[in-house]
Amino acid sequence: MNPHDSVVEAPVLFETREGAGGKRIGIATLNAPKTLNGLSLEMTRLLDAQLRAWAEDAAIACVVLQGAGEKAFCAGGDLHGLYRSMREYRDGGGEDITSNAYAAAFFEEEYRLDYFIHTYSKPLLCWGHGIVMGGGIGLMSGASHRVVTERSRLAMPEIGIGLFPDVGGSWLLARVLRGAGLFLALTGAPLNAGDAIYAGLADVCIDSGRHAALLDALVAQPWGEAPAANRAALSKLLAGMSMAAPPGPLQSHAEQVEALVGAGSLEQVVAAIGAASSDDDPWLQTAQATLAAGAPGSARLAWELQRRAADLSLADTFRLECIAALHVAAHGDFAEGIRALLIDKDRKPRWNPATLAQADAQWAQGFLISPWPAEAHPLADLA
Repeated sequence: MNPHDSVVEAPVLFETREGAGGKRIGIATLNAPKTLNGLSLEMTRLLDAQLRAWAEDAAIACVVLQGAGEKAFCAGGDLHGLYRSMREYRDGGGEDITSNAYAAAFFEEEYRLDYFIHTYSKPLLCWGHGIVMGGGIGLMSGASHRVVTERSRLAMPEIGIGLFPDVGGSWLLARVLRGAGLFLALTGAPLNAGDAIYAGLADVCIDSGRHAALLDALVAQPWGEAPAANRAALSKLLAGMSMAAPPGPLQSHAEQVEALVGAGSLEQVVAAIGAASSDDDPWLQTAQATLAAGAPGSARLAWELQRRAADLSLADTFRLECIAALHVAAHGDFAEGIRALLIDKDRKPRWNPATLAQADAQWAQGFLISPWPAEAHPLADLA
């Protein structure tokens, strides 16, 4: 046997490259291509520690966050690990939603990392090539420079697994033009590069074949000492390498989507989407099918959270999502959604509540009750 066959590479790889004027570029690579770089708690901890170290290192001028392989930057979170923790919690008769130690740590530390990226002191470029979903959106959305390619596909399809768009998704989607964020949450509709930029989830499109050239350009860039000036320099560099991103289906359906999500109550919006004429329109047909098959409770929570997040700060949104996520892990449809998709793979989830009428606003309110006083919230220090 080749002795190298037994070597297990780290789930996140870190390197620095020497640049001009004594400055360096830090490169973090999610390294789990077999799971489409699904984000585990270990990966979160490794990333958080290194990003904080680079933030304090005066020689690091710019940070790059990317994924290994050609298929995905990051397709989401560690659903298998969360499923195991939810089964153990429920089988043990758990009542305190904070007593699922893995889920509590996973959501707190993932959200803390995402928020840190949103507030990072240095230019941080995310190479969002390939699939970017769920937890991948959380990592990418806060980067100062979010790059997509002709092969990028972004989505928040949590309705299909009994969750809701978290990782700040409530805040992000509440701010998408013409109310389209609600449509994306209810249907999990994918975005190509052009639609991702339109929705405010990406900044620039660069041909995937220019990845190596981009890293070379970062190394050659004459970085200065001021982070603001470095961010401006990076914006100029990316603009010089960018290409036009053709409009995607979200833009071509913008007027229709705006009318659908403006139909009134959640029940009326869901009914309007389901009744929309979709002949010869595969994108809308897929959106309708996803909504029809999705968890009614997820639709309600997405609706309630986006309505609140429209008036909240990002930090307050993360705090609220953390509460809702622990409730969902404890007694919501999240475990059932993962079971149907990834464990038994029967794709026949038994949602509870089974209808939107049962998943009403009063039902949702129970998922927003904090188990902690405000000062004791694990994310209380996010400012």
